[in-house]
Amino acid sequence: MKTSSATELASRISRVLISASNHTRPTRSWNPSLENILHQLGCRDSLSPSLVARVIDPFLLTHHSLALGFFNWASQQPSFSHTSITYKSVLKSLSFSRQFNAIDALLKQVKAQKIGLDASVYRSVIASLIIGRKTHNAFLVFSEVSSLIKDIGHEICNSLLAALACDGYFEYAQKIFDEMTLKAIPLSTLGFGVFIWRLCGHAELGKTLSMLDEVRRGGSEINGSVTALLIIHGFCQASRVSEAFWVLDELRSRQCKPDFMAYRIVAEAFRSTGSVVDVEKVLKKKRKLGVAPRTNDYRQFIFDLISERRICEAKELGEVIISGNFPIDDDVLNVLIGSVSAIDPTSAIVFFRFMIEKQRFPTLLTLCNLSRNLCKHSNTDELLVVFQVLASGDYFKDLETYNVMVSFLCKAGMVKEAYGVLQQMKKKGLGPDVSTYNSLIETCCREDLLRPAKRLWDEMFASGCRGNLKTYNILIRKFSEVGQVDEAQRLFYHMLGKGVAPDVMTYTSLLEGLCQETKLQAAFDVFRKSVEQDFMLAQNVLGTFTRSLCKAGFFLDASKLLCGLSNDVAQSDSHVILLKYLADAKEIPVAIEHIKWVQETSPSMLQIVSAELLASLSSSSRLEPTRQLVQTIQEISGLK
Repeated sequence: MKTSSATELASRISRVLISASNHTRPTRSWNPSLENILHQLGCRDSLSPSLVARVIDPFLLTHHSLALGFFNWASQQPSFSHTSITYKSVLKSLSFSRQFNAIDALLKQVKAQKIGLDASVYRSVIASLIIGRKTHNAFLVFSEVSSLIKDIGHEICNSLLAALACDGYFEYAQKIFDEMTLKAIPLSTLGFGVFIWRLCGHAELGKTLSMLDEVRRGGSEINGSVTALLIIHGFCQASRVSEAFWVLDELRSRQCKPDFMAYRIVAEAFRSTGSVVDVEKVLKKKRKLGVAPRTNDYRQFIFDLISERRICEAKELGEVIISGNFPIDDDVLNVLIGSVSAIDPTSAIVFFRFMIEKQRFPTLLTLCNLSRNLCKHSNTDELLVVFQVLASGDYFKDLETYNVMVSFLCKAGMVKEAYGVLQQMKKKGLGPDVSTYNSLIETCCREDLLRPAKRLWDEMFASGCRGNLKTYNILIRKFSEVGQVDEAQRLFYHMLGKGVAPDVMTYTSLLEGLCQETKLQAAFDVFRKSVEQDFMLAQNVLGTFTRSLCKAGFFLDASKLLCGLSNDVAQSDSHVILLKYLADAKEIPVAIEHIKWVQETSPSMLQIVSAELLASLSSSSRLEPTRQLVQTIQEISGLK
C-alpha cells in the first residue's frame, strides 16, 4: 500500500472511530460495538502493523481509550501480530494520558513476546510515570531496561534519581546512582543534589562524602556551593547539627565551598538548641571562610526544581533564602509565588509578603496565579488581604490591573467588595469596560442575584459601554434556566439588533429554555436564525435542540424538524439522538416512519445512523428497543 493511501485510510478509520465514540458512555471511550463499525469499513483486508501504528499516531494519540481499543481489536484479527511499531504508538498514547495500568499490561506483553522497543518508548513511559507520581513503577520500568541507560539519556535518569529520593525510595535511588556512575552517565545538580539532600537524613557521614567524591571523580558538572548547601540543610533537618558543622571544612576541601547561607543554616540550628558557643564558632568560621551566595546559581536551581514539578523542594530552598534575607531575583519570587500557591497557599503568601517588604511587586501573571489558587483553596480572606496590600502600594493603576482584582473577587463570591472596586475605578476616572461588568454580572447570576444583575446591565449601557457576546450569553443562559424565557428571548433579539452574532451557547441556552416552557414556535424561529447565520453553527446547535424537544416529549416535532432540513445541516448525530429517545419512550411507529424517511432521502446517511446506534447501545437505558430499531434499519436498507 502506498504511503499516501495508507495515511488516508488511517485518517478515515480514526475519524469514524472518533465520530462513533461521541455516542458511547463515557464519550470517546472504546465500546465493543465499534468493532462492528470497523468490520463495515472493510479495513481488515488492509490491516498491517504500519496501518495500526498510523491510526494511533498521530490520529488517536489524545484518545487513549480508542487507541487501546483499536490496538486490542487488531490483535484479534486473523493472521495479525503486533510489532514494535504498534506497541510504540499505543504506549505513546497511553503515556501521554498517563494510563498506567494499561501501560503495565502492555509492557508485560512486550517482555513475554521478547519484542525490542526503542529507548524513546521507555523514556516517554518513565517520564509519564514520574509526572504521575508513580516513581516506584518508573524505577521498575527502568530496571528492566537499564542496559539502554545511555540511550534513555541522562535527563530522565537524573529526573528519576531526584523523584525517588523525594518520595523516600532511597534504596532504589541508590541503585540508580550506582548504575549512572558505573555507566558514566552525567549527574546534574538537580539529580545528585536532591538525592544527596534527602539521603543526609539517615546516611552515614562517611558515605555521603564518598558519594560526593565519586561524582567529582566522574567529571559530572555539579554546582559545588548549591550541593554544599543541600548537604548542610539535609543534616540540619535531621538534627545532625554537629555533623553539619564538621562537614563544612570537608566540603570546602572538595571544591564545594559553603556560602553564607550554608553557614547560617548551621548557626540557626545551633541557636535553636541554645548552644550559644557553637553559634559563635560557626559565625567566626563564616567570616573567615564563607563566600557570598551566587544568586544566579540558586535562581537556575529553583527553576530546574519547578520545571521537574519538585515544588516542595523549591519551596524549602526559597524559604532558606528569604529567612536569611539573602538576595533573590524578582523572577524567582514570582515563579515561587505562582507555583507554591498551587500546593501551599500559606507559604506562597510568605513569599508574597517578602516581596512587598522589599518594595517590589508581583507581575500581573503571578497575581493571577496566586489569586486563582487562593480561590481554589477557599482562602478568600487572604485574597482580600493581598488586594488591600497591593492597593496601598498603588499597584492598581489601570483598567487591566483593576479588572484582575474585580475578576477574582467575583470568583471568590465577594460581590459587595467587587462592586466597591467598580466605584473606585469610576472615582479615578477609569471607566469600567465590558470585562469588568461581565465579571460582576456573571457573579450576580451565579448567586441568583438577578435584580442586581439587571441593574448592572442598565448601568453598563447608560455609561456607554456596549455588551458583548459573553454579556448576552451570561444573561440569556440565566434567564432561560430560571424560566424567564421572555426576557431571554428579548435579549436575543436585542443582540441581533446591536450586531452581536450569537454563538452555539446562545442558541442552545435559549432553545433549551423555550422547549422547557413549551414555546415551540418561538424555538423554531430562533433555530431558523442559526440556519440563516451559518450552516456549521446550525449543525452544532441542532443536536441540543433535538434533545431538548425530545426531553419535553415533542417527538413528532423533532422528527419534522429533521425531515425539513437539508443534509448540510441535519447530520447523523441528530437522527441518532431522536431515534434513541424514541426507542427509550417505546415510540417505535414514529421511529420507523422517521427511518423510512431517512432511507428515501439519503441511504448513505441511514448506514451511518445504523452504525452509530450500534455504538450507542451501551449508553441506552433500554437495550432491546434500540436493537429492534437497528434490525428495522437493516431490513429497510437491506444491510442484513
